Amino acid sequence: MGKKVKKEAETCPKDVFDPLSIESKTATTAVLMLSSPEEEVLAKACEAIHKFAEKGDENKTCLMCLGAIEPLSLLISHEDKIVRRNAVMALGVMASNNEVKKHLKCLDVIPAIISKLSPEENVMVHEFATLCLASLSVDFSYKIQIFESNGLEPLIQLLSSPDPDVKKNSVECIFNLVQDVQNRAAVQRLNGLPPLLDLLRSEFSVIQQLALHTIEKITTDTETCVAFRNVQGFERILEVVAMKEFSDLHEGALRVILNCLEDTESMQLFQTMGGLEQLLQCVGTSTVAEVKANAVKAIAKMAQSSENRKILHERNIEKTLTDLLTQENESVRTAVCQAVATVSKNLSSRDTFRSLDGIRPIVQLLNSEGSELRMAAAEALSSLTNSNNLNAYAIYDAEGDRLLVRQLQDSCTGAAVYAAMALTNMASQEELRKSILAHEAMPALVELLHSTDNNILISAVQAVASLTCDAEARQELRNVGGLSALVQLLKSINAEIRRNASWAISVCANDEITASELCNVGALEILQEISLSSHRSNKFSQLALQKLLDSNLSLKYSLTGHLSSSDITTDGFYDPGQIRVGHQFPVLEDISKQVVNQHRATIAVNGKPQNQFIPKGPEEGKQDSPTDTTASSVLNGRRSSKTPSKTKGKGHKEEDEKKKEEDECKPHQKIMVEETWSLPYDAAFHNLVKEAAESIMPLKDEVKMYTALAMFLLTELG
Repeated sequence: MGKKVKKEAETCPKDVFDPLSIESKTATTAVLMLSSPEEEVLAKACEAIHKFAEKGDENKTCLMCLGAIEPLSLLISHEDKIVRRNAVMALGVMASNNEVKKHLKCLDVIPAIISKLSPEENVMVHEFATLCLASLSVDFSYKIQIFESNGLEPLIQLLSSPDPDVKKNSVECIFNLVQDVQNRAAVQRLNGLPPLLDLLRSEFSVIQQLALHTIEKITTDTETCVAFRNVQGFERILEVVAMKEFSDLHEGALRVILNCLEDTESMQLFQTMGGLEQLLQCVGTSTVAEVKANAVKAIAKMAQSSENRKILHERNIEKTLTDLLTQENESVRTAVCQAVATVSKNLSSRDTFRSLDGIRPIVQLLNSEGSELRMAAAEALSSLTNSNNLNAYAIYDAEGDRLLVRQLQDSCTGAAVYAAMALTNMASQEELRKSILAHEAMPALVELLHSTDNNILISAVQAVASLTCDAEARQELRNVGGLSALVQLLKSINAEIRRNASWAISVCANDEITASELCNVGALEILQEISLSSHRSNKFSQLALQKLLDSNLSLKYSLTGHLSSSDITTDGFYDPGQIRVGHQFPVLEDISKQVVNQHRATIAVNGKPQNQFIPKGPEEGKQDSPTDTTASSVLNGRRSSKTPSKTKGKGHKEEDEKKKEEDECKPHQKIMVEETWSLPYDAAFHNLVKEAAESIMPLKDEVKMYTALAMFLLTELG
């Protein structure tokens, strides 16, 4: 056998680099490897960065500082599938870091990420691309970029992915996007409702919750609600409500129902599908307060229809709601009060609430700390008292009038509005009016007349109008300065406020004193101006103007040139001649002080003896023509006031000269103020009236009385 000869090693080509195994232990090296032209190196570097980033937020920040973001944003579009997949995985994990999000804004990476949602990409790419978009879509600027890059459509398609992580990330991203209005409408246009409804059947709770929250958000759009109805949305939602194992979804499902019960067609469909029964069952069986509250809100929404109110009344909804008032949870009681307000639009329901003693607990809720609950309670009471005097008395028996007056000063605007409405309803009864006024309602209402809120102004003016049908209430309104505030509202640009202010003034003008003061604060001029406007004039402003004139016949005759058959002139009536609209009406006292001139004499009526007629002071002459009873008290009061003033002057004679002079001036000044003007007494006219009364009044037959009066006047006056 020959000797073995060692085989000569084969020589490698000179231009080929021998394979080199590198073991990197630092992130810096991995980031440097992202610049390699070798696909295997790139894939391993991206994988290493992905694993490092998953370990914590600090690692993500470290990688960003090392410059990993820019190369990764380019590698997600690499032609090699493995490199592309690993780069997307790395970027998807890193995108949850806030600093990384800010950095990515400069790189315009959204179109590239959205392109990875195509069906050609594998599930891992879909998972981390959607994860990246879900993280970025919380930022408003990224929402705009995703929308403008047509990212919604592929995201909606991925809702049907077999992979639960892809579904979860996609629906989360869509949920973030629909916080913006334009994206809500876009989801509906892209037929996104059916896959979202399908996700409610997912075995993963997080996916169910995200899908439900997304549906809740997009159904705030009217068109989406119609689409929801057309794709059997109610059926799917009621399935969720009916299943006890989905109890964590019940609250959100009821909110979706609330959103979609806006139109009559949806209400009818919901009713025919047994929706009302489901809601009542939720109210009766659920132990979760928010579920009860949302179920009650949905019932209240359904009760907006008169047909549904009848059905609810037949189902004894009043008993259910009354029982719920005992709940400790504030949101439940608030929802119940709101439901009572809506259900009580049915007259029978109002009576039923009273018979169940449901009014008293609502009254007590006016003492609650929560402003929303107080407002809801006041709203319920305003609805219960609408055209129902027995309910008004039930509130009165529960001392609700006092609490409602207190609500007028509530910082919550809605509470004050509904309280004023309830008091307006109660004020139709005299006993209740007096009680309301005794609790100082008038000052509180006058304070509201200075509000800038239109709803407060309207409700406050209506309450004033309902309370001032008594003379005592009108006097209180004058005393607290309410007339000027009321008159100023005639200038409001809001037509409803003007109408209500006109109505209140027409009520206040029922007595001469108030009518005169209304004229003094400018009501006449404003109403005359309104009457000349075709846009501002209305039947209430016309009525208010007529009432002012009817309570001041001298003014009426001067403006219109005639009186009606129902107008009865009394002592103090005078004719200063016709005045033009907008000109000041001359006061009789001022006319009497004028020197004789070329103008015709002013005719005044006064048939009372001097000791029976009221002397008019400067202010009184401008305000009113008092009655006999008032004359006696005013006269006596003035006489008694003079005596102490004179005594006071004598009591200071022993003081120093300077003070003596001052004190002597005081009684003199007071006497000057006290001097009054009285209408001249016409003895001939007085005797004429007396003689006519004595000769005509004994006659029993009305025709004979009129005939005798005519003959008497013909004989005496010609």
